[in-house]
Amino acid sequence: QVQLVESGGGLVQPGGSLRLSCAASGSIFSINAMGWYRQAPGKERDLVAVITSGGSTNYADSVKGRFTVSRDNAKKTVYLQMNSLKPEDTAVYYCNADIVDITFYSRPYWGKGTLVTVSS
Repeated sequence: QVQLVESGGGLVQPGGSLRLSCAASGSIFSINAMGWYRQAPGKERDLVAVITSGGSTNYADSVKGRFTVSRDNAKKTVYLQMNSLKPEDTAVYYCNADIVDITFYSRPYWGKGTLVTVSS
């Protein structure tokens, strides 16, 4: 079994910061890209940021310059540092990872999500 577990969400005031973490565990052979998506109420789930196993990153235009995605391959963990948060960043944030299991089967996995609320 492979699972992704997120942590770090919560309530923060506009202009504040939060750091999300997502740890992968289970029968993992390797992990390719890891990233974060978010889904605001009544909207579709959208890409926020992604990082490859080699460290290349890509961001949604709406978060460039404010959010930073990073990963610790030894810990099988991806992070999302969110600064200068805005009310429009309020959403459930989901971790996503392209994981190869010990049978060498590759597929994307999702975490259950963590709620980020930006409000005064």
